[in-house]
Amino acid sequence: MTERQRRAVVTGIGVVAPSGVGANQHWRTVLAGRRRTGPITLFDASGYPTRLGGEVTDFDPTRYTDNRALVQTDRWTHLGFAATQLALADAGLPEQAPEPYDWAVTLASSSGGNLFGQRELQRLWSSPARTVGAYQSIAWFYAASVGQISIRHQAKGPSGVLVAESAGGLDSLAHAVRTIRRGASVVLAGATECPLSPYALACQARSGLLSEATDPERAYRPFDVDACGYLPAEGGAVFVVEEYAHAAARGARSYGEVAGWGATHDAAHTSSTSAGDPHQYARAMRLALSRADVEPAEVDLVVPDALGVPRYDRAEATALRAVFGADAPPVSTHKALTGRAHQGGSALDVATALLAYRHDTLPASAGPQTVAEGCELDFLRQRRRPRSRVALVCARGFDGFNSALVLRGVAPAGEDRR
Repeated sequence: MTERQRRAVVTGIGVVAPSGVGANQHWRTVLAGRRRTGPITLFDASGYPTRLGGEVTDFDPTRYTDNRALVQTDRWTHLGFAATQLALADAGLPEQAPEPYDWAVTLASSSGGNLFGQRELQRLWSSPARTVGAYQSIAWFYAASVGQISIRHQAKGPSGVLVAESAGGLDSLAHAVRTIRRGASVVLAGATECPLSPYALACQARSGLLSEATDPERAYRPFDVDACGYLPAEGGAVFVVEEYAHAAARGARSYGEVAGWGATHDAAHTSSTSAGDPHQYARAMRLALSRADVEPAEVDLVVPDALGVPRYDRAEATALRAVFGADAPPVSTHKALTGRAHQGGSALDVATALLAYRHDTLPASAGPQTVAEGCELDFLRQRRRPRSRVALVCARGFDGFNSALVLRGVAPAGEDRR
């Protein structure tokens, strides 16, 4: 079998996000349109302009790993432990690879172990001992989750971490397909994030892109006349990406196939006035469609980046119109419900698209209530059944990253379609 003949399908989804722990809870939140953002409680954010965010509430990391691993790692990795365990269980795979060199881990990361690093550095500069814990050197590191998950699940195949801000959640799945084509049977892909610490929030606030609204219902409104920035969030999704024949041989169900992808770069830093390059963003979408051998008219769902900053929203709408013309497919975004979890947020968008096909339902968009000028798109106002089961998921990362992913969903087989 040649590389091109080795297809990659998603057989497991693990979600740990403000929308819920587990894919089913996330899906129920999306269908109901329930907003899960609110006051930040992981630390005292009262002195910051932005005091709202999306947190994974009632999360108990001890359910997913032992105390020894917990003290060595950050909450961001704890979320990754949970999402991976849920994804493997959903796929019907064991927690440890039976053939370690056939399994790989390819995750994305933006900010690393913020809470752990914050605690240790505060101890360094505030205590007489002037020391940090032994695990400071590894827990904050942006590749820590990949390393810890590969050890925990004995995945010894070619593994790595992708850093492209929000775009990396899609890039990780593209890289998983390449890894499958090069011989791996199973790849754990996706991303989780936890950018909710004093240092992390200060870094994000400096961009000028955070919402400073105090009402959670009005704080994050992509493409809306009242758009005023995004709310930070933690969490994300991890996927079991499996070689098609390997999945079929064990009778595994599939959510769908990663059919194509595209990544481009603006070659420009994010500034206080920039909005990303619509031309390069559109080029990433066209690359993804071309590699999937999909015509724009075949797409029946677009899940956009939806930053919630007016100039970025207009640029994204411009890019989508450039690709699809006047007959743009329905657009649906749910980041207003959860906040923007950077790499984890784009991975969560992939989960939403695949779950939509599993449940035979394209979910209504969580806004905009009143479309802003220049953002005129076909926002999905009511849920509907899919037409072609082809979705385009899009994401942009600060400093010029653009990514797009084409998914081919699988029709449900006698399952509950509510």
